[in-house]
Amino acid sequence: MSQLSHARYGKDNIRLYKVHRDAANGTQSVTEMTICTLLEGGIETSYTEADNSVIVATDTQKQTCYILAKENPVTPPELFAAIIGNHFIETYKHIHKAHVRIITHRWTRLTVDGKPHPHSFFRDGEEIRVVEAVAQEGEGISIQSGIEKLLVLKSTGSAFHGFNRDEYTRLPETWDRILSTEVECGWQWKTFARLQDVQAVASRFDAAWEAARQITLDTFAKDSSPSVQNTMYKMCDQILAAVPLVESASYSLPNKHYFEIDLSWHKGLKNTGKDAEVYAPQSNPNGLIQCTVTRKGKSKL
Repeated sequence: MSQLSHARYGKDNIRLYKVHRDAANGTQSVTEMTICTLLEGGIETSYTEADNSVIVATDTQKQTCYILAKENPVTPPELFAAIIGNHFIETYKHIHKAHVRIITHRWTRLTVDGKPHPHSFFRDGEEIRVVEAVAQEGEGISIQSGIEKLLVLKSTGSAFHGFNRDEYTRLPETWDRILSTEVECGWQWKTFARLQDVQAVASRFDAAWEAARQITLDTFAKDSSPSVQNTMYKMCDQILAAVPLVESASYSLPNKHYFEIDLSWHKGLKNTGKDAEVYAPQSNPNGLIQCTVTRKGKSKL
């Protein structure tokens, strides 16, 4: 005998663009998103008995996102994700949990003739802002915000030495190295009891994103890093201090390696150690360092 243990379904890769036109000053602002919705609840018969009557069609979910975007602000994305999730659990009594993931793509206003252009933009990198909201009947709304695909590099100011050595260790110690990574950072908000509670603090979401991003960049640049582990802990600690409504902060940082190239075979050319100037960027394998930092009183390792 078998039974359905878990099920959810939805619409992925919903592309959405919204323009806001300010009639007062003639400027326009744009937002482009990719949305994923996943629903849970009393849907088991659609799997076990071919009962489609309990299915809120994935196309319906897509159209709902478009309609809600017309009727509501789409920024900050934390609020819009909460609006979408709350809609599904309030509209359909058999849907008890809605997962909403929103990726916001970068469009930065162009500067033309020394002034911000009123309606022209450019994409200045692949960095994305990510939000995941879960609206659950009787449990409130949980929200995690984040930054992904933020590529950073510094050519000095990083070391790695004093690590464990045994018969399997070949890596040499270094007191000066290139440090590069693609930042994946997230922060978990305290659970909101109702949509109205999310709306009440809507202005704090953008401020938190700006603070987390600046903390990440400043700490990466300024820290004389003894290890990725220590640097990322400092970043998490500062985010918790800067945003009181956040319960935890986390990072996942892959090493982007740059290896010295020994050119001594060509006429004794020096290109290692203090003479290194030409490097070979590496793709993989790579180190991957992760951590989550919570406020004291939360679960420990």
